[in-house]
Amino acid sequence: PPSSRVVFYTVRRVRGHASLSMAAPSHLKKSLGRNLKDNYLKHWTPEDGGKTSAMGADMEDMLTDEHVRSVQNLGLDPDKVEVYYNASPAILYEQALRYEKGTSITATGALVVRSGVKTGRSPQDKRVVDEPSSSRDVWWGKVNIKLEEASFLVNRERAIDYLNTNDRIYVTDGFAGWDPDYRVPVRVITSRAYHALFMQNMLVVPSEKELDEFEVDAFPKPFVIYNAGMFPANRYTEGMTSSTSVSINFERGEMVILGTQYAGEMKKGVLTVMMYLMPLRPSRNLSPAVRALPLHSSCNVGKDGDVSLFFWVVGYRQNNPVC
Repeated sequence: PPSSRVVFYTVRRVRGHASLSMAAPSHLKKSLGRNLKDNYLKHWTPEDGGKTSAMGADMEDMLTDEHVRSVQNLGLDPDKVEVYYNASPAILYEQALRYEKGTSITATGALVVRSGVKTGRSPQDKRVVDEPSSSRDVWWGKVNIKLEEASFLVNRERAIDYLNTNDRIYVTDGFAGWDPDYRVPVRVITSRAYHALFMQNMLVVPSEKELDEFEVDAFPKPFVIYNAGMFPANRYTEGMTSSTSVSINFERGEMVILGTQYAGEMKKGVLTVMMYLMPLRPSRNLSPAVRALPLHSSCNVGKDGDVSLFFWVVGYRQNNPVC
């Protein structure tokens, strides 16, 4: 079933036996094979009984070096950490309840979590890398504060090192936007199940065929969010003003989060990327009048096809919806 791909990041697809000649590290193969099998078994009905026995130990033989390269390309070490890919909400609920202290379920079924010290965004700790491809398009000032590439790479390395110290991490792939001509593929890597669940709700879930747009060699590459919010930034890194850092590099197509577990930083980061990219599409060579206009809003469609647009007016002492 389609949902059988939602266990491990590296198990994006299981290819035919003709492509099974390449070997993968034994630890990764065993972990992936076990979790792939367990996930498949969850979806079999009693009528499928005989099919389960045919899956057995062959699962781990169905993995290739492509799966390993996909993980290692992101700097993650599959020999040290289990990677859950596009896990179903049920799995993420279970993971959050089991491993994230203070998590519970409300009477209505919503997941209640703790985001640590930060219960809101940290705009003063947000940085944008000043690099040639985007520098002239960014309105620099108190909101968009410059960060040197070297400092971004220090934070990125710090985040990846932290993620590799965890027993498990969660990877979520999804699209920012619905229109195929304008949507942006986004990959979120985090140590908390609640972060993965939050971004599954924020992003458009890709179909099986659309997952090709998240391959290592896809063009354009997915925008990657490294969320190591449970680990602090080094305050002595140039450009840091606290132990919290939210930094974006448009040239690399990456965002790094340190020192804050507030999930809204990821959502706001994706919004920032869309607000930057959309006015440049379909081409920066066109006049502004014929380029895309980003709109921070949402819409509801009624049962009779009637549409309501919702705009949020955010300002001093107000946060009011306008319909």
